[in-house]
Amino acid sequence: MQRASRLKRELSLLATEPPPGITCWQEAPQLGQLRAQILGGVDTPYEKGIFTLEIVVPERYPFEPPKIRFLTPIYHPNIDSAGRICLDVLKLPPKGAWRPSLNISTLLTSIQLLMAEPNPDDPLMADI
Repeated sequence: MQRASRLKRELSLLATEPPPGITCWQEAPQLGQLRAQILGGVDTPYEKGIFTLEIVVPERYPFEPPKIRFLTPIYHPNIDSAGRICLDVLKLPPKGAWRPSLNISTLLTSIQLLMAEPNPDDPLMADI
């Protein structure tokens, strides 16, 4: 119940006041299946690109982070060829930094920031 009401509130906020360059919507009849698009940032290699992401919200949300992956192929050291993203806020502690106070808007903004500023200390694709 908490998951459903919180997700509806977050989706409503994302629809009315989305972060710059980010859109998010419900993909399927199931509440936990979402899609998002992030526009590539100005002065980055991804400028003018539109990147689609899949978001799967677990039953235990907000006590467990959503699973987010890129559907659009992207060449990035912190994103692998399957679209998985290496970002601390997408993982539970002790290895991660997920907290129930975070939301989908914050996660998408963090991913957008990661696209502009890769983290060389935690690469998924070290050769990139």
